[in-house]
Amino acid sequence: MKMLWLGIGWFSTGLGVIGLALPVVPTVPFLLVAAWAFSRSSPRLREKIRNHPKYGPAVRAWQERGAVSRLAKLWAVTAMSFGVGLSWWLGIDPRLVLAQAVICTSIAAYVVTRPSV
Repeated sequence: MKMLWLGIGWFSTGLGVIGLALPVVPTVPFLLVAAWAFSRSSPRLREKIRNHPKYGPAVRAWQERGAVSRLAKLWAVTAMSFGVGLSWWLGIDPRLVLAQAVICTSIAAYVVTRPSV
């Protein structure tokens, strides 16, 4: 089982690294998953993520207080709104756009109600 958690941790870390180069792919959420998986397989790797100079504070804030920065909240809500708007503009089936809007609104409400850093 330890190898499974280690694999999930490395896979999530890889996706986080991809997020460094692609602005559409978020980095911190993948690092959160990686830190969670590493906590079950490699505490040393978990601490490397938590102590990273740039991304560590966001990971620690979430793990310790469930907190998200105001800027991250703004980016998340803006990106979800843009995605729903783009789907509507592209003429995707209105039922799918509605489902997307409901899901994104639910996620946005959750994110916005988290404590701020």
